[in-house]
Amino acid sequence: MKILGIGVDIINTQRIKRSIKNKKFLIRLFTTVEINNSKILKDKAMYFSKKFAAKESLSKAIGTGFRKGLNFKDIEILNNKFGKPYFRLSKKTKNIIFKNFKVKNFDLFLSISDEKDYSVAFTIIQTRNV
Repeated sequence: MKILGIGVDIINTQRIKRSIKNKKFLIRLFTTVEINNSKILKDKAMYFSKKFAAKESLSKAIGTGFRKGLNFKDIEILNNKFGKPYFRLSKKTKNIIFKNFKVKNFDLFLSISDEKDYSVAFTIIQTRNV
Protein backbone atom coordinates (compact mmCIF):
# COMPACT_ATOMS: atom_id res chain seq x y z
CA MET A 1 0.00 0.00 0.00
CA LYS A 2 1.22 3.45 -0.91
CA ILE A 3 -0.06 6.87 0.07
CA LEU A 4 -1.01 8.72 -3.10
CA GLY A 5 -2.15 11.99 -1.60
CA ILE A 6 -2.96 13.84 1.59
CA GLY A 7 -5.03 16.95 2.08
CA VAL A 8 -6.13 19.12 4.95
CA ASP A 9 -8.51 22.04 5.21
CA ILE A 10 -9.69 24.34 7.97
CA ILE A 11 -12.69 26.64 7.72
CA ASN A 12 -14.10 29.35 9.95
CA THR A 13 -17.64 28.32 10.86
CA GLN A 14 -18.87 31.93 10.74
CA ARG A 15 -17.96 32.09 7.05
CA ILE A 16 -20.19 29.09 6.35
CA LYS A 17 -22.92 30.41 8.66
CA ARG A 18 -23.20 33.52 6.48
CA SER A 19 -23.01 31.54 3.24
CA ILE A 20 -25.69 28.95 4.01
CA LYS A 21 -28.30 31.68 4.29
CA ASN A 22 -28.10 31.70 0.48
CA LYS A 23 -29.98 28.66 -0.86
CA LYS A 24 -28.01 28.84 -4.12
CA PHE A 25 -24.79 28.32 -2.14
CA LEU A 26 -26.23 25.17 -0.52
CA ILE A 27 -27.51 23.77 -3.81
CA ARG A 28 -24.21 24.47 -5.60
CA LEU A 29 -21.94 22.85 -2.98
CA PHE A 30 -23.92 20.13 -1.25
CA THR A 31 -25.84 17.08 -2.42
CA THR A 32 -29.54 16.58 -1.81
CA VAL A 33 -28.71 13.88 0.75
CA GLU A 34 -26.36 16.22 2.64
CA ILE A 35 -28.96 19.01 2.66
CA ASN A 36 -31.74 16.66 3.77
CA ASN A 37 -29.57 15.24 6.56
CA SER A 38 -29.06 18.76 7.91
CA LYS A 39 -32.77 19.42 8.41
CA ILE A 40 -32.96 17.69 11.78
CA LEU A 41 -29.86 19.43 13.16
CA LYS A 42 -29.79 22.54 15.30
CA ASP A 43 -26.27 23.70 14.35
CA LYS A 44 -26.38 23.72 10.56
CA ALA A 45 -23.33 25.99 10.27
CA MET A 46 -21.10 23.48 12.04
CA TYR A 47 -22.57 20.61 10.01
CA PHE A 48 -21.94 22.30 6.66
CA SER A 49 -18.52 23.66 7.66
CA LYS A 50 -17.35 20.10 8.40
CA LYS A 51 -18.69 18.87 5.05
CA PHE A 52 -17.05 21.82 3.26
CA ALA A 53 -13.66 21.18 4.92
CA ALA A 54 -13.86 17.47 4.06
CA LYS A 55 -14.58 18.15 0.39
CA GLU A 56 -11.73 20.66 0.24
CA SER A 57 -9.33 18.23 1.91
CA LEU A 58 -10.12 15.55 -0.67
CA SER A 59 -9.63 17.98 -3.56
CA LYS A 60 -6.22 18.82 -2.13
CA ALA A 61 -5.33 15.15 -1.66
CA ILE A 62 -6.23 14.54 -5.31
CA GLY A 63 -3.97 17.46 -6.20
CA THR A 64 -6.38 19.40 -8.39
CA GLY A 65 -8.42 21.51 -6.05
CA PHE A 66 -11.84 22.27 -7.51
CA ARG A 67 -10.91 22.54 -11.15
CA LYS A 68 -10.27 20.18 -14.04
CA GLY A 69 -13.88 19.05 -13.82
CA LEU A 70 -14.06 18.38 -10.08
CA ASN A 71 -17.10 19.92 -8.39
CA PHE A 72 -18.22 20.04 -4.76
CA LYS A 73 -21.34 17.97 -5.49
CA ASP A 74 -19.19 15.18 -6.96
CA ILE A 75 -18.08 14.44 -3.40
CA GLU A 76 -20.61 13.45 -0.76
CA ILE A 77 -19.81 13.25 2.95
CA LEU A 78 -21.83 10.73 4.94
CA ASN A 79 -21.54 9.12 8.35
CA ASN A 80 -21.75 5.46 9.29
CA LYS A 81 -24.00 4.25 12.11
CA PHE A 82 -21.29 5.15 14.66
CA GLY A 83 -20.87 8.67 13.29
CA LYS A 84 -17.60 8.07 11.46
CA PRO A 85 -17.46 10.21 8.31
CA TYR A 86 -16.75 8.76 4.90
CA PHE A 87 -16.77 9.79 1.25
CA ARG A 88 -19.22 8.71 -1.41
CA LEU A 89 -17.75 9.68 -4.78
CA SER A 90 -19.32 10.25 -8.14
CA LYS A 91 -18.03 8.27 -11.11
CA LYS A 92 -16.47 11.50 -12.37
CA THR A 93 -14.44 11.91 -9.16
CA LYS A 94 -13.26 8.31 -9.33
CA ASN A 95 -12.16 8.92 -12.93
CA ILE A 96 -10.23 12.05 -11.89
CA ILE A 97 -8.44 10.04 -9.19
CA PHE A 98 -7.64 7.32 -11.75
CA LYS A 99 -6.33 9.90 -14.21
CA ASN A 100 -4.11 11.58 -11.58
CA PHE A 101 -2.75 8.46 -9.88
CA LYS A 102 -3.21 5.67 -12.48
CA VAL A 103 -4.92 3.38 -9.94
CA LYS A 104 -8.44 1.99 -9.90
CA ASN A 105 -8.29 0.46 -6.44
CA PHE A 106 -7.81 2.95 -3.65
CA ASP A 107 -9.00 3.67 -0.14
CA LEU A 108 -9.94 7.03 1.29
CA PHE A 109 -9.44 7.94 4.93
CA LEU A 110 -11.23 10.95 6.39
CA SER A 111 -11.00 12.57 9.79
CA ILE A 112 -13.06 15.62 10.73
CA SER A 113 -12.90 17.68 13.88
CA ASP A 114 -14.50 20.88 15.04
CA GLU A 115 -14.23 23.49 17.71
CA LYS A 116 -16.51 26.46 18.38
CA ASP A 117 -15.14 28.62 15.55
CA TYR A 118 -13.45 26.16 13.20
CA SER A 119 -13.85 22.85 11.41
CA VAL A 120 -10.89 20.89 10.10
CA ALA A 121 -10.69 17.82 7.88
CA PHE A 122 -7.82 15.55 6.90
CA THR A 123 -7.86 13.08 4.00
CA ILE A 124 -5.52 10.33 2.85
CA ILE A 125 -5.75 8.54 -0.51
CA GLN A 126 -4.00 5.17 -0.43
CA THR A 127 -3.59 2.33 -2.89
CA ARG A 128 -5.54 -0.81 -2.03
CA ASN A 129 -4.05 -4.29 -2.02
CA VAL A 130 -6.15 -6.50 -4.27
